[in-house]
Amino acid sequence: MNFSDLGLSQKVLEAVTASGYTQPTPIQEQAIPEVLARRDVLGIAQTGTGKTAAFTLPMLTLLEQGRARARMPRTLILEPTRELAAQVEESFNKYGAQQKLNVALLIGGVSFGDQDMKITRGVDVLIATPGRLLDHFERGKLLLTGIEILVIDEADRMLDMGFIPDIERICRMVPFTRQTLFFSATMPPEIQRLTETFLHNPVRLEVARQATTASTITQRLIAARHDPAGKREVLRNLVRNQPDFKNAIIFCNRKRDVQVVHKSLERHGFNVAALHGDMDQRARMAALEGFRSGATQLLVASDVAARGLDIPDVSHVFNFDVPHHAEDYVHRIGRTGRAGRKGTAYTIVTSEDGKSLAAIEHMIGNAIEWDGPTTAADDDGAPRERRARTGERRGRTGGREGRGREDRAREDRAPRGDRPREDRPREERSREERPREERPREERAAAPAPREPRPERSPAPARAPRGDQARDRKRPAREDRDEAPVIGLGDHVPPFLLRSVRTR
Repeated sequence: MNFSDLGLSQKVLEAVTASGYTQPTPIQEQAIPEVLARRDVLGIAQTGTGKTAAFTLPMLTLLEQGRARARMPRTLILEPTRELAAQVEESFNKYGAQQKLNVALLIGGVSFGDQDMKITRGVDVLIATPGRLLDHFERGKLLLTGIEILVIDEADRMLDMGFIPDIERICRMVPFTRQTLFFSATMPPEIQRLTETFLHNPVRLEVARQATTASTITQRLIAARHDPAGKREVLRNLVRNQPDFKNAIIFCNRKRDVQVVHKSLERHGFNVAALHGDMDQRARMAALEGFRSGATQLLVASDVAARGLDIPDVSHVFNFDVPHHAEDYVHRIGRTGRAGRKGTAYTIVTSEDGKSLAAIEHMIGNAIEWDGPTTAADDDGAPRERRARTGERRGRTGGREGRGREDRAREDRAPRGDRPREDRPREERSREERPREERPREERAAAPAPREPRPERSPAPARAPRGDQARDRKRPAREDRDEAPVIGLGDHVPPFLLRSVRTR
């Protein structure tokens, strides 16, 4: 099937042909006719399958008729991040080159004045992040009563970033008769509840099993010590020793680690840039543009770069940290192996990542192969057995497992009678040696609990404590509460009561 068979307008078909596309992807083939029929669409497809064009192309066809009014956009597209919003704007500018449509972008990091000017002139397509959209609405600069099509893109990322309450509020502000297009790579229960509330008899399009990875991606695990310096060394060796290496995105869980890894790679002579949420918008766009153009070979990023970014020719993805949420793994490695190309994804695993790794393998439905041994050396060079598969943890230092191996062997060789009473097993102690709490119930009732000798009370100070001293005074021990109650002032009389008083 070709794009000409989907019912798109002639101007849109010419723009698609000029872009070099001839055949639609499965999600585009199924979604475009339904959108043109004015039906609500719930599209589920793994990342890199062309979801952006699945709603961009039919919207351009539908918007050829009509005209926008001031402060009343005709369509609204909600994106979770600034980068995704800017990418959708680029798609509209590319495919709508022959159409005179006004497109406005409402994202953070840009002045309100420039955005207000575009809204005032009237926009056909409004692309926004939820926070900045609500800011304009609360200032009275924007009306949502003219929305004809509402698009919620990357809904599962909206859930991760805490935008679901804002999405619910926006959905209640747009007209009830609008057409809603809902796209996501995964469908957690919270997103399912949202679709049931705000979509009306939607067409469900699922071109791949939820939370699956592309078959064109080679996935591998590599072991490392639970040590930041050791992980950075493993990462550098991976980058240097990859065949057919062109460029790579390196994902970290925390923004602080993004800066550390970026500086480390830069210090070792790599051509690298950083991307995370605390950077200003100009620096973020410059980092992305440098990576797209090939001026930068490595991009160290947080999960802000894991969703929907259209960088088609990424040869490798390295997970410096195992993602805490299994769904993020699918989105991260989906930055490579796009549009039918081959890709490679490596994940660095330490002994503390067993639970997260097990969740990822359970979600994708198969085990990920290890590259090299599944053991890593401790700081002293001795190999230790990996616990990443089973999620086992070491014993805490307070118990027998936490002691040294020689100490445990010496205790095992010692005769039973020579062992301290508290170190011998419970069944080896005599009834008299057992503490009161381990004796049978009837013996505990007969034998009263031993009481500690009462410490001698120090003499009272000359003056009563005041202010912070009184608040910091410790409460009496529990055993002291059984004493006879103190009558009056007890043994201490404040000095002011002993003063002589003149009488008439």
